[in-house]
Amino acid sequence: MIERVLPPGVRIAEAFADPEHGPDALFAQEAAHVAKAVDKRRREFTTVRVCARTALGQLGVDPAPLLPGVRGAPVWPAGVVGSMTHCDGYRAAAVSRITDHASVGIDAEPHAVLPDGVLGLIASESERRHLDELARAAPHVHWDRLMFCAKEAVYKAWSPLTGRWLDFLEADVAVDPGAGTFRARLLVPGDCAGGRVLTGFDGRWHVADGLVVAGITVTA
Repeated sequence: MIERVLPPGVRIAEAFADPEHGPDALFAQEAAHVAKAVDKRRREFTTVRVCARTALGQLGVDPAPLLPGVRGAPVWPAGVVGSMTHCDGYRAAAVSRITDHASVGIDAEPHAVLPDGVLGLIASESERRHLDELARAAPHVHWDRLMFCAKEAVYKAWSPLTGRWLDFLEADVAVDPGAGTFRARLLVPGDCAGGRVLTGFDGRWHVADGLVVAGITVTA
C-alpha cells in the first residue's frame, strides 16, 4: 500500500494486523517505554517497530532500539532517515539512506469522514473551499481525511529537517485528484541546518481498501 506513494529507493515494510509477537520483538528499552500502555498501544507500537526493522534490514542496517525522541518521532540509526505510521488495520515504516533522502514522511488513515470539528482545526478557509470543489467532482473520496493525512506526512517530513513544530494551519495543501499528488506550501520560514531553506513539499496520495495513505520524500 505505502509503496504506491514513495519512490523505489525508499525501503518499506507494512502489516495489516498485529500478529502474536514473541518476547524478543522489542528491545528492553522499547518494552519499558510501553510497559504501562494499554494492550492496543503495545501491539501497534510493537508491530510498527517490527516493520521498521524489516525495512532497515533491506538497507543492511542491524536491528536497534527505535525509541520516540523529541515530539514523539522515532530516533533512527545513524545515516538513516525514516517515518512510521499506524492506524486501525494498518502499520507501516519507510526508511532511506541519508545520502539518498534528507527526509521521509508517511501517514495512513482510515478512509472515512473526519470527526466533527476536526476539519476546522486543520484546514484554512481556502483549503476548505478546495475540499468542497474536490467533493463535488469526486464524492467517493473523503477529501477531508486525505487533507489530514497529507498534513501529517508534511509534519513528519518537516520535523527532522528543522527541529521545530509545524502547526496544521502553517502549511497550505492543494490536492491534484487526477495525478494522485499534493503540494504543501509552507506559510512559515523553513530554515534548516546546513543552510537549506524549505518553501514546501511535494507528495503523493493513494486510496484503497478502506485506507488513505500519503508520502513525502525530500531528496538529499
